[in-house]
Amino acid sequence: MSQTKKETIVVMSAHSDDFVIGAGGTIAAYTHEMKRVIAIVFSNGEKSHPWLRKAVVKKFREKETHQAAKVLGCRVLFLNMGDQQIYEDYKEKNLEPELLKILNRIKPAKIFTHSNEDHHSDHRAVYAITSELCDKIEFKPEVYIFPIWNPVSFKSHYPSFYVDISKTFYRKLKAVHLFRSQRFNAIYPLMTLIFQRAILSGFKIKKKFGESFYRIR
Repeated sequence: MSQTKKETIVVMSAHSDDFVIGAGGTIAAYTHEMKRVIAIVFSNGEKSHPWLRKAVVKKFREKETHQAAKVLGCRVLFLNMGDQQIYEDYKEKNLEPELLKILNRIKPAKIFTHSNEDHHSDHRAVYAITSELCDKIEFKPEVYIFPIWNPVSFKSHYPSFYVDISKTFYRKLKAVHLFRSQRFNAIYPLMTLIFQRAILSGFKIKKKFGESFYRIR
């Protein structure tokens, strides 16, 4: 008897903590449903600690990422691009063929990526890269965007997609807090927003907590 192939989900993450902040509850919900989730991390965000050597920052940020991914049940693929120069590195290193090969092989049913409204240049770069890849891949997955730093989205003409994370929200919080190096850079500044989004999205679907995304493809 042949085994049913697991549905695969891909999350395109500019930095090592973005996939947890933007979609951690959804990732945990999907892996609980026995779906395979792969987070593609473009940069470790080595400029978050400019007083330390880049190799040192990359090492502890990768460790944090693996710990968080273990909590959520997903896999992580690191691309090791430069912080605040993701698009330039992507083009210079000609990584498009490699990523197209990966995506065409695993054929994710859904791809989640950053919002193009986010003010962070690396986040917009990953949105642009994802869009370019989706124009060229051999299949047509559903593509969704999530916010990080933009508190309000004006892309209301896109269909909204809500995921009930009532049972996985606290796993998301546990994973978020594993990024100890980012407590003052991102975690503490974003914590109120993380709760507000979860409560508001949950209210929209009559659940305790939710995560919302906009479908762009």
